[in-house]
Amino acid sequence: MFAGAVAIGFSACNGDDDGNDPVPTNPNDHVLTGEVSANKTLTNDKPWTLKGYVYVKSGATLTIPAGTIIKSDVTEKGALIVERGGKLMAEGSAASPIVFTSGLPKGQRRPGDWGGIILLGKAPTNRATEPTIEGGVNRNYGGNDANDNSGILKYVRIEFAGIAASPGSEINGLTLGGVGAGTTIENVMVSYGNDDAYEFFGGTVNCKNMIAFATSDDDFDFDFGYTGSIQFAIVAKHPQFADPGDASNGIECDNDGTGTTVTPFTHPKLSNFTFVGPNGRSNTQANHNFANRWRRSAHFTLRNSILIGFQKGGFSMESAETGTSYTSGTSEFKNNLVHAIAKPFYANSGSGLTDGDIETKALSQGCVKLDSAAQAMLTDPFSTTAPNFVPKAGSMALTGVDFTGLSSWFSVVTYKGAMGTTDWTAGWTNWDPNSTDY
Repeated sequence: MFAGAVAIGFSACNGDDDGNDPVPTNPNDHVLTGEVSANKTLTNDKPWTLKGYVYVKSGATLTIPAGTIIKSDVTEKGALIVERGGKLMAEGSAASPIVFTSGLPKGQRRPGDWGGIILLGKAPTNRATEPTIEGGVNRNYGGNDANDNSGILKYVRIEFAGIAASPGSEINGLTLGGVGAGTTIENVMVSYGNDDAYEFFGGTVNCKNMIAFATSDDDFDFDFGYTGSIQFAIVAKHPQFADPGDASNGIECDNDGTGTTVTPFTHPKLSNFTFVGPNGRSNTQANHNFANRWRRSAHFTLRNSILIGFQKGGFSMESAETGTSYTSGTSEFKNNLVHAIAKPFYANSGSGLTDGDIETKALSQGCVKLDSAAQAMLTDPFSTTAPNFVPKAGSMALTGVDFTGLSSWFSVVTYKGAMGTTDWTAGWTNWDPNSTDY
């Protein structure tokens, strides 16, 4: 069943007919459509149907209470776009998460059934003029307010999203354009997305407790001068799901599409990530790629993290400016556990470095090269229906961290990866959303 869903999901991503028969809106559902131009609060007494592109206009706030279910129409594929100056207040709880999902019945939902969520803010980018966000929504983002506030997303699930308006112009599970540090994003799960889980176009927003599960393209994609921080994040690939027209990475990071050195440089500051690739399991798709893909003049910081099971590489660099930023110490890769099927450490010829160069430096800065994914001693990271990322007793992930030099925003913990002995995903996540009635 899953293989069929994957094939149809890719068709949707490439702009073809997705094969869905029209599904009438449930007459008992509420409907959200058009523009939200004044403050509006949804109710959680019954599901909402999202029909087409819905825009939250500047000056308006859309409030979504805990426990609300929003199911997109799959004929008029929905997307929720919060324009600059608008706000989305979506604050669920561990007991009552907010769920955005496909409008199809359980067992029939597919990646690409709907668009996703787009937040646009007034924080800086490295573009000379205000850019237009991808996805065919024709809205601008960016500005000079690093602390701009686009609202709150807490305990939110985004399932079966991801559509392309045109090649290279997609709506991801959660797209963030110029979103500022005044915005709160915590405990968000994107699953079975037909493009990236999260894409950050510039901005300064900080995020904690983030999950990307079984998405086809990249899980965290950074562009256009993003300079925020993220801590406690899970990337888990499904072996049978990878974009055949691109490559499926845990992180893909560019300064911009052509690798210019315009400032601010894209420089995400990341700690306590757990990256889990397909690890060569049965029917692994050929385009599963790198855990980290730093390229096109991007800078980066990745600390206290676990990289296991990616097919072609773990820590990868692909441009001269990116390589220089690492050798100079502007970029950091420290205190990480690193494994990959092919090359745990990979530097392509354009980086000016060799695989050995980056391996030697990484090992000198607290990193450990693993011979197998099992050496990380995580409980059950490769399950596709009920994964568990908690380290087992005695795991080297439970020691050897270093937060020296990171900002006070980061929580200082004693473990590498997304979690120590407490599973913060319990209660609000759904690893098998096609089996759930909504």
